[in-house]
Formats: sequence, C-alpha cells, structure tokens
Amino acid sequence: MLAIEPAATANAWRRCNERGDVLYRRCVRHDSAAACGWLLSWDDAQRFEQCRSCRLNRTLPDLTQPTNQLLWARVERDKQRLVAALIALKLPVASRTVEDPARGLAFDLLHGGDSATPVMIGHHDGIVTLDVREADDAHREAVRDSMHEPYRTVLGHLRHESGHYYWSRLVEGSAWLEPFRKLFGDERADYGEALQRHHTLGPPADWPQSFVSAYASAHPWEDWAETWAHHLHIVDTLDTALSFGVDASASGLLHDPFRRQALPRSGVPARAADDFLDFINAWIELTAVLNELSRSMGERDFYPFVLSAPAVAKLHLVHRIVSDGDAVSAP
Repeated sequence: MLAIEPAATANAWRRCNERGDVLYRRCVRHDSAAACGWLLSWDDAQRFEQCRSCRLNRTLPDLTQPTNQLLWARVERDKQRLVAALIALKLPVASRTVEDPARGLAFDLLHGGDSATPVMIGHHDGIVTLDVREADDAHREAVRDSMHEPYRTVLGHLRHESGHYYWSRLVEGSAWLEPFRKLFGDERADYGEALQRHHTLGPPADWPQSFVSAYASAHPWEDWAETWAHHLHIVDTLDTALSFGVDASASGLLHDPFRRQALPRSGVPARAADDFLDFINAWIELTAVLNELSRSMGERDFYPFVLSAPAVAKLHLVHRIVSDGDAVSAP
C-alpha cells in the first residue's frame, strides 16, 4: 500500500513526501466500475495501460449493463488478491494477450445469462473462464447447495483454476512429474470419463482419508488443483493473521499435530520439513479458532475441511514446487 500524490510529470504519481525519481501511473481501469487501485511502474507504463492484474483479462462481460459492472468489480477484487499472492510467491504471472502469447495466463470473465450456451468455469491452454454470476451471492449459494458443496467462493474458483495453469507451467514435462504421479496418481487417465463418473456416481465413500475435498477425488488434475487452491488459502490466510498479530497457538485446540511421518521420505532437509509442519499445524490451530467464531455467529464453518495425512503430504509437494526457485522462471 502506498500513499501517493501527483508528480510534476503529467499523469505521473509518486509516494507522498518523496522527492526521488520513482514514478508511477494509475491503471487505466482506475476510472472503471472496478475502480482498480493498482499502479504501474513508470517503465511498465510505457508499454501497458493496465496493471498486472487487469491486463490478464482477455474478455469482460457486457459492461453497459449495471449489474455486470457490479459483478465484474467483485470478481476483480478477488482476482487481485489471487494475483498479489502469486506475485508474492514469485510465480510467473504474465498476460497471455500482451506479454507471453505462448505460456501466459488470461481470464475470460463472462455472464452466463447473456450467453446462448452455458458458461463452463474451467481452464484450457492458459485461459481461465469464470461466470461472473458466481459473484452474485444468491446465485452462488443456490449452485453450492445444489452441488452439496461445503465451500464455494469466487476466490476459491480462481485459486482452483490457477492450479490447472500452474500444473502445466511447473509440473508437466519437469522433474516434478514423477513425484506428482506418486502422490496424486497418473494424470494420463481419461479426464472426461473420470469427471463423468464423478458426477454420476459421486466420490468414493472413503475420500476424506486421501483427498482435501470430495471433488479432488475425481481425477489427479482435479486433486492437484484443489490441493493448490488450499495451499493458497492457507498461505494467504495465515499471512493475513500474522500481519494483524493473530496467534492461535494458545488456544489448546491442537490435540494431534502432524509430525514427520505424515510426509513421504523424499530427501527434504529436516529443517524444511519441520518448517512446513509448523506451517500446517499453525493452520489447524487458526481454523479451529475461526470455526468456533463462525459457529458463535450462527454461520457455517470458516474452513469446512479436515486434512488427512495423505492430503498434507500432497500439500507438502505443492509447497516444495512453489518454493523451488529452479522450477520457476518468469518470462
């Protein structure tokens, strides 16, 4: 967050009370319904009009409709949170339309009610598609209830679909592919058939013993995307809690912490393994408290999931891949 003031240069901004040469420009979407508050460095502003988040958009809904403007603004708020987290994790974040046509990321934000065909939330070849009606609480809740889901949010969709994109960027064709298959399964299994089976028969009865969610049991790709989304949930929420000095360690609610036996023997240094376990156990403590607070307000659990040891092992692999600097090279 920066406090800014106009600079002497036209259309330029600088930090308040700073007389240096560091200049910024506002994103061109600042004056839109999304009221984007992100800045561009002066160098980036010579090439782009939009900030790093807004220029990821390939398609927007019909913004002549006031309802679409409101829904789009809500989606952009959550997309900015996703993009900020990806940047903080030093993951490659480049627009497929104006920066990296071969490997970049882009979003098609559509309104299903305006389309002759259903808008399917998903990812294909670097393009994430989202129905902006998911930002309408009544619509989203109705879908969540009909699909018997414990959790459904715009941010959850965005994190999940970004997981599909980063699987192709970080795992496919890399040294991580075999470790992925050992934990998640063989992604070469027929994807369409697996999803049809899942939607017809539902998840296996014992899915909580191995997966972070019921949908994760559908196919190794969905298992990865769900686990990736949960990793981002954990990183962002713990970071927010720490920034406000929230410490749940004194709650006494962590009765059975995860220990090293939950992680596969993979040559990971003991200190790194212990740091990850501290990270996961801190999440268990925090969500136990937050769930109790939610119940005190008559709301559903803040985090309506229970992590099993196999799910934690998968989270550990995602954590290692994200943390491996050699695996990440921004274009």
